[in-house]
Amino acid sequence: MTWIDSHCHLTSDALFEQVDIVIERGLAAGIERFITIATDLEDAAKAESLAKAHDCVEIVTGIHPHEAEKVSDGWDDSLLEWAKRDHVRAVGEMGLDYHYDFADRATQQRVFTRQLEIATAVKKPIVIHCREAFEDCLAILSEFPDLRGVVFHCFTGTFAEATALWERGYWISFTGVITFKRSDELREIVKQCHPERMMIETDSPYLSPEPKRNIRPNEPAHLCYIGECVANVRGESNQACADRLNENTRRFFDLP
Repeated sequence: MTWIDSHCHLTSDALFEQVDIVIERGLAAGIERFITIATDLEDAAKAESLAKAHDCVEIVTGIHPHEAEKVSDGWDDSLLEWAKRDHVRAVGEMGLDYHYDFADRATQQRVFTRQLEIATAVKKPIVIHCREAFEDCLAILSEFPDLRGVVFHCFTGTFAEATALWERGYWISFTGVITFKRSDELREIVKQCHPERMMIETDSPYLSPEPKRNIRPNEPAHLCYIGECVANVRGESNQACADRLNENTRRFFDLP
């Protein structure tokens, strides 16, 4: 039985310094592919170096909302060139974060909108980061009806928010938060989620799942605990759950 980690940050400082070992542990734990997310253009170059060194690593490239205020002139032209590359599977993670407000909201919205234009132009799916900005995020996405695919990564919203995403045909990706004791509503969302519109991720080095919650940093090898939680909540075998989640992830990211 194998799993695909649909969202990790192998280029983060916590993982990159030991990345070969992290990947080896992931492979030993049954992780067949690692989709590493670059949060800015410098990060994209590091991600590409990993993909060249490891056939099991795939790349997604974009500007995280935390980085929106740091972009320099011409960033969008550079991102467009990255997004055109065959081995870049999606654009992101992009979106809005009103919890930390590391960039002012107008700038976040401008950078988000430009990335949606780029994703539409290259006909690739997008990975959304949305925190305490759900209505604004949906409003901006409504202006781009031709996006190839939309996944809200690390979903921790309400049932009403999940329903709004399902109605639009968007995807939801779940992290180790679903394993936490107080995540009953989130587990109900997992139970009710459209079976062909869901994925799982570690979002490592963040959000270690139970029973590894006290282990830092989180890493892709822990994905099995998230997958097993999904299987348990939905009343499925681990194998059937893994097969479907993997197929969903391959389809969304157009993996070989």
